[in-house]
Amino acid sequence: MLRKFTKVFKVKRIFLAYIYIILSLLFNLPLVQAQEKTFTVVIDAGHGGRDPGAKGATVNEKVINLAVALKLGNLISDKHDDVKVIYTRKTDKFIELDERANIANRNKADLFISIHANAVKRGSHVMGTETFTLGLARNDENLEVAKRENSVILLEDDYLQKYEGFDPNSTESYIIFEFMQNKHMEQSIQLASEIQKSFTTAKRVDRGVKQAGLLVLRKTSMPSVLVELGFITNKDEEKFMKSADGQNKLAKSLYDAFAKYKKEYDKRKGLITSSASTQKQQNEKTESEKTNKPQTPTIVHTKENAKTNNKKDQIIYKVQIATSSKKLPGNSNVFKGYKNVDYYIEKGLYKYTYGETTDMQSITDIQRKIRKDFKDAFIVAFKNGERIK
Repeated sequence: MLRKFTKVFKVKRIFLAYIYIILSLLFNLPLVQAQEKTFTVVIDAGHGGRDPGAKGATVNEKVINLAVALKLGNLISDKHDDVKVIYTRKTDKFIELDERANIANRNKADLFISIHANAVKRGSHVMGTETFTLGLARNDENLEVAKRENSVILLEDDYLQKYEGFDPNSTESYIIFEFMQNKHMEQSIQLASEIQKSFTTAKRVDRGVKQAGLLVLRKTSMPSVLVELGFITNKDEEKFMKSADGQNKLAKSLYDAFAKYKKEYDKRKGLITSSASTQKQQNEKTESEKTNKPQTPTIVHTKENAKTNNKKDQIIYKVQIATSSKKLPGNSNVFKGYKNVDYYIEKGLYKYTYGETTDMQSITDIQRKIRKDFKDAFIVAFKNGERIK
């Protein structure tokens, strides 16, 4: 009798254990789903190992880059359960430039952020943050940044074969970046702009969004930026970037920019719930009515250009020459004396254009002519009043 009772008790205990496991899985399933990693960001701490990067009076660039990279990654991991954070390095280790891009590509990353500190040969007073996207450096200052960041390949074995004869110290080598603008350029510029805005909010000197022929961004197959946190050759900025407080502030600025970018990404992918999205759109509409700032790209035409713009279903080409957070007067020095400048509004920014035609060759000729005054001028296209790729 006792043996029979013991057997029944064991069966009941096993049964209850199964019930407990099933209930645990059911209750925890939403939590598991909520933590599914749907977005991957690769954070690249520039330089490392035998490559110290730029040298300050008391610290090497590689140390600052790694500290800020790890702090940024921790902020993202703490606040975004759906984001997978991958580092190109988490220790003082040398990583080749191509491998940094390969890490991002192998992991099918959605974003690549390379973190650096700036330096100049002369002028210890130079200071401020700047963020780069891939492109041709159209002034000597940007070219010097590209040369310095690319010179790390000289520490790699067989760099001439690996980088197809590219010489980081030869100006001629950078011609390959003339038309190297991938399909992620718009998102890269969007993130770069958010980063610079965030730095400005944190009272850092804003040196703007720029383009340069940076090898670390060349082969990435996702939106990518390279951030220069400040000038290690400026004693005040070196002290700030070396301090824990400074590194925390820099990482927080980068995180704030990432969070805004990620929010827009989720919105585009439909990852924001419909009710939240509807409420947000209503709030944006109300705010737009108050400020008269459209939420979608809007083109404003001069009288001289109105006729061309009214051609329905035709693609209109223009040359973008400047961007501003506020509306500029027609006689602004920014336009360098050029007349009949148009603008369109996109995401709260005024983007100014010059010239317009339905012929691609004609707009290319205009772009070539005005680049003597606007080195970063590029062609944009519109159809039925909306910008297209």
